[in-house]
Amino acid sequence: MLEIILMIIIVVSAILALIQKDLLNAAILTGFSGGALAVLFQILLAPDVALTQAIVGAAIVPVFIALTVKKTQRSDD
Repeated sequence: MLEIILMIIIVVSAILALIQKDLLNAAILTGFSGGALAVLFQILLAPDVALTQAIVGAAIVPVFIALTVKKTQRSDD
């Protein structure tokens, strides 16, 4: 039952990340989806995949997206 709830959270957060107008919110939702996927991998007894997903999917990718958005924002003077 927990696996199904996690899968629903992953899909919903990924869809919400796709339809966001604010790119920083999309980066946060991407990290949330990656973290939930890492928990799902841990429950499914794949700890090596879960650790990799937690590092890459929940930490590195959202930070890179947020840094890219921050560096490319335009200022209206």
